[in-house]
Amino acid sequence: MSDSEAETDTTTDLVFEYELDAPPEKVWRALSIPAFREKWLPQEALVGAEPVSSVPGKEVRFGMREDEPPFLESVVTFQVLPHVDGGTRLRIIHELADAQKARQRANAADWPTLMRAA
Repeated sequence: MSDSEAETDTTTDLVFEYELDAPPEKVWRALSIPAFREKWLPQEALVGAEPVSSVPGKEVRFGMREDEPPFLESVVTFQVLPHVDGGTRLRIIHELADAQKARQRANAADWPTLMRAA
């Protein structure tokens, strides 16, 4: 798995992209089936059990919050995009309410990512 991380030009979003060897259908199952998702994204990290929105097989959005100060909240969008080599490009977009706090955390050496699977 190779990954690249890029911050968007907007002041409110953080975008992470990952190239995965798994087919899109498998990545979608890991995102959309709670029993699979719980293995890498604990329920405690989510604002609610149900997604904010979902486009089956393509995109799912969850409300998330951190359990440590500054208790950042965000809406995280997971986009599943087929890759030409048969794998998957997973795009994770954090829509942050307070982008400045997120940038400060991102620059700190001990910053745990908002998306623990990323």
